Amino acid sequence: MGTHRVTTLVAAPPERVFAAWTDLDRFPEWIGGVTRVTDRVGSTDQAGSRYTVWFGRMASPTEILEVERPWHIRTRFGNAILKGESDVRFASEGQGTRIHQEFVTRGFIAGIFGRLFAMGSYRGSFRGELETFRKLVERDALGPG
Repeated sequence: MGTHRVTTLVAAPPERVFAAWTDLDRFPEWIGGVTRVTDRVGSTDQAGSRYTVWFGRMASPTEILEVERPWHIRTRFGNAILKGESDVRFASEGQGTRIHQEFVTRGFIAGIFGRLFAMGSYRGSFRGELETFRKLVERDALGPG
């Protein structure tokens, strides 16, 4: 079991940041290796909702455990490589939103992969994905062009 924390400041209001974070169709744009999201049951702003995130042929069933729009979302996810929980908090800071994300992995293999994903800022790392997300939201906030 491991705990990993990442944070960033996004130049956009919490409502916009939360909406982008919970837009399942946009996961492939910022989460490394995601090819699609299927099996959607419920809304991403309701606890108990579920969906499956696909990394190629590997499925990662996900359940929303807690949600308070636009301030907090906690999910449980899992596949053979990485399983655990993600707890994300969105806080107003100046003209933007501070994102605090905490991953808690479950199991020996997930602990190893969690540590690998927590190291550095490469595209598939926890920090790399968060920075890709930040750039995506800030680009969208600027509008076309």
